[in-house]
Amino acid sequence: MTDPQPLPAPLNEPTTVPGDAVISTLPLAPNPPAAPVFAAAYSAYVPDPLEDPAAQFEQPTPNNPFPFSEPGPAQPLAVLQANSISAWLGERKVLDRVSLTMEAGRITALIGPSGCGKSTFLRILNRMHEMIPSASLAGEVLLDGVDIYSSARRLTDARREIGMVFQKPNPFPAMSIYDNVLAGLQLTGKRASRSERDLLVESCLSKAGLWKEVRDRLRQPGGGLSGGQQQRLCIARSLAIQPRVLLMDEPCSALDPTSTRVIEETMIELAREVTIVIVTHNMQQAQRVSDNCAFFLAAQGTPGGIVEQGETTMMFEEPSDSRTFDYVNGRFG
Repeated sequence: MTDPQPLPAPLNEPTTVPGDAVISTLPLAPNPPAAPVFAAAYSAYVPDPLEDPAAQFEQPTPNNPFPFSEPGPAQPLAVLQANSISAWLGERKVLDRVSLTMEAGRITALIGPSGCGKSTFLRILNRMHEMIPSASLAGEVLLDGVDIYSSARRLTDARREIGMVFQKPNPFPAMSIYDNVLAGLQLTGKRASRSERDLLVESCLSKAGLWKEVRDRLRQPGGGLSGGQQQRLCIARSLAIQPRVLLMDEPCSALDPTSTRVIEETMIELAREVTIVIVTHNMQQAQRVSDNCAFFLAAQGTPGGIVEQGETTMMFEEPSDSRTFDYVNGRFG
């Protein structure tokens, strides 16, 4: 896309998963195929050997949770690139020609004062901007060189590959911890055997740094966890659909220092497997966790844009723009 235009209508009615990605519901197949069918890292349908003695499959193990498909190369880390993104809400332009490359396997922090377009930009990166009726945009968002807004790409594919964790931890309160993690599979119509589900829950909770704290109470409601634990549960739920990019909109703003530290440690560990983009107002947090930074700013009455971008160390120690220096040193914002 090069000129502003209304965003394409979703292919399926979107379903919002609180505290997590927005995933469009896919219909379940009324008659599962007789042979295994695989999508992403999950089996869409796998006969259970316990229910079907004729189905002789290798059993899952912690090192191979999904053994039913042929082994293949590890999923490559993804590069996310925004080119000349401008965005409007009705007649009001909120972003002006923003270009940013979010490097594979690294954490990119979006910093800047409130109202400069950081969260709008983050929503554009996984097509949430189009959920606003008056929204429009120009430019392109490329995931490994492919425009996620292309008419040839499904909305559900973009949101599977680019997950999101929101500012307020918001698991399904009456749903168990176990079922919260698996909510993404249910909404996308994926089928898995009990042993696959068990291993997936353990794997995602472990990556989110929560497994040891909840492994003895997986059937208790997710709403009974502390705020920091709920946010990590939301991260685990995002990981269950195996995104290649994880967007995080101020994930620690409502948490205490101890919970914030755990979330930050989780992000650093996850960056080995997924590209992360985080919005934060906490300059110390940006310094602690990010590899690269982009400083957004909007003068009064004008759309937001990037003033400066680069490696985090350089941005904080030797910025090239005086406005960046003033902001990271607390002189405004």
